[in-house]
Amino acid sequence: MRRLPAVAALGLLAVFVVGCGEPTVRVEQPHPTGAAASACRALTAALPTKVLGESARVVQPSSPNTAAWGDPPILLRCGVPRPAKLLASSECLVIDGVGWFSERATRGYIFTTVGRDAYVEMSVPSAYQPPSSALVDVAAAVRKAVPARTPCV
Repeated sequence: MRRLPAVAALGLLAVFVVGCGEPTVRVEQPHPTGAAASACRALTAALPTKVLGESARVVQPSSPNTAAWGDPPILLRCGVPRPAKLLASSECLVIDGVGWFSERATRGYIFTTVGRDAYVEMSVPSAYQPPSSALVDVAAAVRKAVPARTPCV
């Protein structure tokens, strides 16, 4: 399967379906295994009900590896592959004890955790400024649920 560059990924991660009831966010599902799968299940259970003051959204297909908040949606996917552009020399942003690698995308930013049992990806649309503020709201859940293996330097 061909990997999408980060600049296109944010636009392709979510498709909005409006029908009867609340809008649903359709998200491409990651499929982690082993320790990453366990960490993702724990993370989903620990996530806040609001991010940047935005309420949680229904995600389809339902999965223990994804979450969304707001409109446009802030997306979280747990158990994604290591970002292709993440190198040992990449800059690491530390927010409330969690290290993140950031990439500019067409419609915002994609942040991915560094040095943990699972790669957790947060896609934050440019409607939310500063985009890294979304990471503050999920940091405690990530610290609690996804064990750190190496520090962010």
